[in-house]
Amino acid sequence: MTTTTPPTSGVDLFADEVVLDPYPVYAELRERGPVVHLPENDVYALTRYDVVRDALADWESYSSDSIAFNPSANEALAGTSLASDPPTHTRLRATLTENLSPRALRGLGPRIEAKADALVAELVERGSFDAVDALARAFPLEVVADLIGFTGHARDNMLRWGQAAMQVLGPMNRRTAENFAVAGELYAWCSQVRAEDLAEGSVGRGIFDAEARGAVEPGTAGHIIHQYLGAGVDTTVAAIGNVVALFAAHPEQLDLVRADPSLVPAAFNEVLRFWPPVNAWGRRATRDVEIEGTVVPAGAQIAVLFGAGNRDPRHYENPDAFLVARNPVDHLSFGYGPHGCAGQGLARLEAHAVIAALSRRVGRIVVGPETRVPGNITRSIEVLPVLEVTSV
Repeated sequence: MTTTTPPTSGVDLFADEVVLDPYPVYAELRERGPVVHLPENDVYALTRYDVVRDALADWESYSSDSIAFNPSANEALAGTSLASDPPTHTRLRATLTENLSPRALRGLGPRIEAKADALVAELVERGSFDAVDALARAFPLEVVADLIGFTGHARDNMLRWGQAAMQVLGPMNRRTAENFAVAGELYAWCSQVRAEDLAEGSVGRGIFDAEARGAVEPGTAGHIIHQYLGAGVDTTVAAIGNVVALFAAHPEQLDLVRADPSLVPAAFNEVLRFWPPVNAWGRRATRDVEIEGTVVPAGAQIAVLFGAGNRDPRHYENPDAFLVARNPVDHLSFGYGPHGCAGQGLARLEAHAVIAALSRRVGRIVVGPETRVPGNITRSIEVLPVLEVTSV
């Protein structure tokens, strides 16, 4: 087969108007090809479902040593689970996921469900509120803080640290530059944190215990905790905000979940497919990679477009419709392969609890216009005023 260079587009993947509403651009790029060179960002964007999934599975061809789109962030992340490949990644991830396995999380389910139900009941009683501040942020921040054992200064700064940790993964634009100092605060805290800084009985204390018994390399417990906060908080906040916005826009879909509570997991899968919390994620081509007759050169920076793959009509029928009964268990929003989201079990527990509580207690949600703020990596709603909520 004759191989050629991939098609090119003048799109700036990180322009404000693109990160706020990327789906028209994703559709255009998908039609140009499965991989498109974007000179404006000096990246090769993967646009179609099969190509994205294959790349996520192929760590030997697509290295995670360049998950960010600027060298400074990649240098700071070097040696972490997020930014390493097997076998190093395998060893680091084992400790990270030890406390996030289904077995480890099983006991948390009832407590998380009770917290979600109580919070949603309180908000329904209130009648009007900001869904992002009062629910999408408040709920996962409390859950993660309690799980890891954050107290005091760390607990107070979780949101801004988590947001900054994602922003600095973008190219060296204004958003990245403005957030480096805040992300540095998180890194500095994680470098100095001690076991006694974390609540007794917490997962954070457990990681220090693992370090003490030699299961974790000396001096690495804080860096493992960094990943719980750096990669997990901002994305879960975005996902729960999306849950409320999508059910407000599609009340008939909330009706379906209310009529059949077994659809709760399917509903969250569809929320993630329809509006992934993460727009783009980086990889580096370790060799010349052939993709459907075109060649991506060794050393190239890759942009993995989860949202483009999730809306690929070659894989999903009617992909631009939000349909909870679709149950897209194979969506790309949690990644795939060795680097599949380590915290997805916890994210599912939280989101399932919120969706179940909404379906039990809410008849209809009326919202005002949503406000979004451009983000390099995370696509989320900043403000979502709930004007009226009716109880079941």
